[in-house]
Order: sequence, then C-alpha cells, then structure tokens
Amino acid sequence: MKKQIATLGILGLLACGAQAEPLTQQNTSPVLVADHHMEAAGPGTIVNVAANAGSFDTLVAAIQAANLQEALKGDGPFTVLAPTDEAFAALPKATLDALLANPDKLAIILKYHVISGKATASQVVTMTSLDSLQGSTIEVKAQDGKVMVNDAKVLKTDVMADNGVIHVIDKVLIPADFDLATLEN
Repeated sequence: MKKQIATLGILGLLACGAQAEPLTQQNTSPVLVADHHMEAAGPGTIVNVAANAGSFDTLVAAIQAANLQEALKGDGPFTVLAPTDEAFAALPKATLDALLANPDKLAIILKYHVISGKATASQVVTMTSLDSLQGSTIEVKAQDGKVMVNDAKVLKTDVMADNGVIHVIDKVLIPADFDLATLEN
C-alpha cells in the first residue's frame, strides 16, 4: 500500500511537470540538516540555576545588590553553599536590610559562601574544611549521613551548573570576624 501511495505521488509530480534530478548531480545550494544527536544545552551558570530554582530569590537579589552576578557567571568552576529564602528570612529584618543596602559588606558575606573549584558532595564529605573566596575557612562535619558547614545543615547537594555546583544550606553563613552589630548602626 505504501509503495502504491509513493508511486502515485511521484506520478502526480511528473504529471504536473516536475522533473527529477539524477542522483549523481551535485546540489550546490546550502542545505540545513538538523542534528538529532546534539547535546542539550547545559543547566546554565550558578546564577541562572539559582534564579530558576525558585527557592533562592533572596540570594539572587543579594548577588545582584553586591554586583557579583558577572563574577558568578564566569568560567569558574565554583562551589556555592546557597542559603534558601527561608535561611535569609531567619536573619533579623534590620540585618538583612542593612546588608542589602551595603554592597561591600554584602559581598563579604556572599563570598564566604563561595569556594573556588567544583567540590561535589562526595568530595566535601571527605574534607574537614573549605577555603572561601572571602578568605575565611568553613568547617565541614559529616556524621550519620548528615553534612554541616559551620552551623548550617546541608539540605540538598550537587545541584549542577555549567560553571560549578550548588549545595543548598539552611542558614546564612557569617564569617567569625564579621561583626553584624556594626551593620545596624
């Protein structure tokens, strides 16, 4: 049946005056061919992944307020310990407002959440500390299937981005030498 339909289609074209080119003739017109084996686009940068996740709106706003979005869209790789919106909401409102109003101090806090290099969960659990881009060390404790970074619990690991990895945490990390009290004055 399929052969009959195909034959009728060809006969119909020929009856209308269409001419078939010999198979040996080279067609010099450009031809677009879809490559069905192309890799899908990656997840995006750390900033794109955080923005699209839906649980990091405050973090993304803070990254923009601190003018760090271009740096975190760079090649990296980076490991970001990403506080959720709930983690930021746990900060006193005056503290959060003061941080968002002071890009330099905000950048210090945010850089404390970023580690140079891509450290997946399987690597992090073997470490006792991480060196942040801010310059201070973050303590890592892995015990009974739970991972803590300083006093923050790791909620989700290995959220992959084109330029690194995100680990979701339940608290905003504050470097030991950072005085939050000076923000509210």
